[in-house]
Amino acid sequence: MYKQVKIEHKRVFELLEKMRDQCLLKGVGGLKSLAVVFRRMDTDFSKCLCYQEFEEGLKLYGVQFDKSDLRMLFDSFDRDRNKRIDFLELIAKLRPPMSKLRTDVINEAFDLLDANKDGVLKLEDLKIVYSTNARRHPKFVSGEWTEEQVLRNFLDSIDTPGNPDGKVTREEFMNYYAGVSSTVDDDSYFDLMMRACYGLPNRGS
Repeated sequence: MYKQVKIEHKRVFELLEKMRDQCLLKGVGGLKSLAVVFRRMDTDFSKCLCYQEFEEGLKLYGVQFDKSDLRMLFDSFDRDRNKRIDFLELIAKLRPPMSKLRTDVINEAFDLLDANKDGVLKLEDLKIVYSTNARRHPKFVSGEWTEEQVLRNFLDSIDTPGNPDGKVTREEFMNYYAGVSSTVDDDSYFDLMMRACYGLPNRGS
């Protein structure tokens, strides 16, 4: 019995790795794209999916598993056996592994941008803390975009693709930068990159 559980646990890990690789092949926004597919399946806004919705979502995204693997993956997340899974928990599991240094600096950047401290980034937040950066944008300098258009474009680039609502949660922010993180090998370089991008103080200063 114990041996069988161990084998199944290993297989679930392999399936998650396969899904993660499929997401990363779609670029830094791949994880967000999968989240969008699942959100569209979640017609009652419960943040949960039944098996059929889960299966259809993965097919729509382009990930193919055989029936036994798909069932095993679903059951591994259906811990209370209510035939539904929390897809946000699944997305969190699919994030490429990141060191504490990386997650800390991503959270630090989010906290800086979240001027209203309500856990959601909105245009109003960015107008308070990011307007100087917006005025340096080439399209603002050329007069093609207003400051508000620059800030909205920034939000939309991190927001749910195909369905931006002008709000970015910490989860969406973390998912986006988990994709970026997967393209950067060195922890220290990723940390410096984030600090330079958002004007965060250097560590120890």
